Amino acid sequence: MGMKKKQQSQKIILIAVLTLIAVVYIYPVFLMFMNSFKPFGEIVMDPIAWPKAPTFENITYVVKKIKYGKLFLNNVLITVIGIAGIVIFSSLAAYILDRRRTKYTAFVHTLIITPMLIPFQTIMITLLKAMNVIHLDNSRVGLGIQYWGFGIPMATFIFFNFMKTIPKEIDESAHIDGASTMRTFISVIFPLLKSVTVTVIVLDVMWIWNDFLLPLLMVNSSDKTKTLVLASYTFVGQMNTKWQFAMASMSLTVLPSIIIFIFLQKYIVEGVVAGAVKG
Repeated sequence: MGMKKKQQSQKIILIAVLTLIAVVYIYPVFLMFMNSFKPFGEIVMDPIAWPKAPTFENITYVVKKIKYGKLFLNNVLITVIGIAGIVIFSSLAAYILDRRRTKYTAFVHTLIITPMLIPFQTIMITLLKAMNVIHLDNSRVGLGIQYWGFGIPMATFIFFNFMKTIPKEIDESAHIDGASTMRTFISVIFPLLKSVTVTVIVLDVMWIWNDFLLPLLMVNSSDKTKTLVLASYTFVGQMNTKWQFAMASMSLTVLPSIIIFIFLQKYIVEGVVAGAVKG
């Protein structure tokens, strides 16, 4: 009985600690949304106070000023291109690396996941020059393709660990029925990767949609290719910052990714838990 009470006490303490951590992380986001509905004077005087007279003028101004609809479509295109390449190439790579294990595939596996250890800042100038040479700079498609190189290592690592939980007998049965390796992957294996695929998609959508540094380097010079995050940065200046518009713009920028995360977060847990338990 005493052990049960001790476990309950530990559980309560753990929940309290996790709740406190959640509040610490969520509170700044809450302030950002709240200040989106306040005039400049109220934000400067008391940024943590509730709006005295909430207004949508900041939102409407930002939507017109940054051409929100056009930039939203830019974000969607860049994100879709990035996610599609990451999921397709990393899942295929993980499948081949797991099913054909040799010293060569082990080396390739190490080669693929090693870039996770390389900070982006160490290669960004070289990358910028390389993209300029092959004419992929200042391009939405080019930016989406660049995310393949940065996203595939982690995605391959996740897919590979999950792939080990799928029995190889499934492949053998498909081959006996006359299916090729590619057909087996597309029709049999990939549907079994649903939970981990959604995990990769959600994590990478949050990253690509809200990324700042790579778009700043690659597409910052043209409104036709600019992203929502870069547009939010235009309201922040060295001498003067229009906080009411900056807060509204940032809120409109992160809101879509937050909505996606809320609706799909259960799949993230399922994918991570499945790989950990079965692996």
